[in-house]
Amino acid sequence: MNDTHDLNLLLEARTPLIVLETFEEIRALQLLTRVAIKRASALHCWSVTDGINQLGFGQRIDDSRDLSDPEQALRAIKQQAQPALIALCDFHPYLTNPLIVRLVKDIALLDDKQRPTLVMISHQVKLPPELTRLAAYFSLSLPTDQQLEAIVREEARSWAGENSGHRVRTDQKTLTQLMTNLQGLSFEDSRRLIRNAIRDDGAIDESDLPEINRAKFQLMDMEGVLSFEYNTEKFSNVGGLHGLKDWLQQRKGAFLNANGTDKPKGVMLLGVQGGGKSLAAKAIAGVWGLPLLRLDFAALYNKYIGETEKNLREALQLSELMSPCVLWIDEIEKGLTNGQGDDGTSRRIQGTLLTWLSERSKPVFVCCTSNDISSLPPELVRKGRLDEIFFVDLPDESVRRDIFEIHLKKREQSPERFDLPLLSAASHGFSGAEIEQAIVSALYSCAAQDKTLDSASLLSAIEQTRPLSVVMAEKIQGLRDWAQGRTVAA
Repeated sequence: MNDTHDLNLLLEARTPLIVLETFEEIRALQLLTRVAIKRASALHCWSVTDGINQLGFGQRIDDSRDLSDPEQALRAIKQQAQPALIALCDFHPYLTNPLIVRLVKDIALLDDKQRPTLVMISHQVKLPPELTRLAAYFSLSLPTDQQLEAIVREEARSWAGENSGHRVRTDQKTLTQLMTNLQGLSFEDSRRLIRNAIRDDGAIDESDLPEINRAKFQLMDMEGVLSFEYNTEKFSNVGGLHGLKDWLQQRKGAFLNANGTDKPKGVMLLGVQGGGKSLAAKAIAGVWGLPLLRLDFAALYNKYIGETEKNLREALQLSELMSPCVLWIDEIEKGLTNGQGDDGTSRRIQGTLLTWLSERSKPVFVCCTSNDISSLPPELVRKGRLDEIFFVDLPDESVRRDIFEIHLKKREQSPERFDLPLLSAASHGFSGAEIEQAIVSALYSCAAQDKTLDSASLLSAIEQTRPLSVVMAEKIQGLRDWAQGRTVAA
């Protein structure tokens, strides 16, 4: 996008009021300066601290009044009407005053030959209804991959000049991922994050990527309905799920390729509670090197009609700003109930989500987890909205052995000291979460008795545990029977 060309087109159309929403005020003023020079037009800038300053050639707006006052400034602009560009910086707080709104409208309705063009520059501008049809919104372009690379080189040269010529350590794979993760940020924000990554340790490596993703999330002010999951897992920490792992590996390149078509849309992970669905969602983001956002349906709901759907639309829009990313919707059935006592909110939520799943153009990979797919609308699980339904079953004996090994290593216990075949056989019907808790329970018991964890202690903890497959045997078996032939084994 050529900002100078596009802004000039708006001026050629004689648009009386332009709204430029951006945090990059200096860059916006530089753009206006280039356009003013190209058009041989006068350029002035107003702020509440400095009043009206002339930034280029043309007739100066002189007045004995206090031009830092927005009302007096607008009266002076209206009285000395001349073809010019007038930037109004942070003018949005005054648009609730009917007198100010009327003065802006008076200027916008002046004869074309004498009318200045008002450009409101602020992070956010909400125009009153009487001004909306007189205005056009304009956005500054975001940096391309080539421009981001140029920023990296500039910051690397700057750091090297301050550190005896030492070169910044990095590799092409990490740089490519960095460019991907910075998409959606402005020039200034991108430069700041790149500078912080370099000056931390003189390198840009994989350890910088999660922190950059988190900083990007904070810059976009997404806290609330969406949360940023900082600790994403590696697939080496997920026992079993070989079908899902192979499926994701085959599609990794297609999703991360910026120019690719038919990108993977997402998956539904159905299964027994504690079977590893949430861990798998985290692992998808970890293995693809993408930020993971979690959508909390409980935080969506609002007592005012229409607010819940608005919250969901904003959350989905914000996830697109973070793209490419993984959007994790945990226990989705709890947010898409078919209840009749919510004034139709659930049905409207369904409609909003289903439309977005079908029409989104940004690379947002959706990972839905569910314990009860029977309560979900059939439109959600059809092909085209999600790519596949994976069933996360209770782990078999070999997978249980892997899970024991993973969790023992996490707690600095050597798996070789334990009879893993015996333990995996004894934990028949256990989920991954239940195996982990058996290890935790055995560690507490051993610590209380001042003894070292061993196989006998783990067996004792297993024997004292009643897994969900026993406590809710009928429901778990019903879920497994339903999934047979309807889903893909994870």
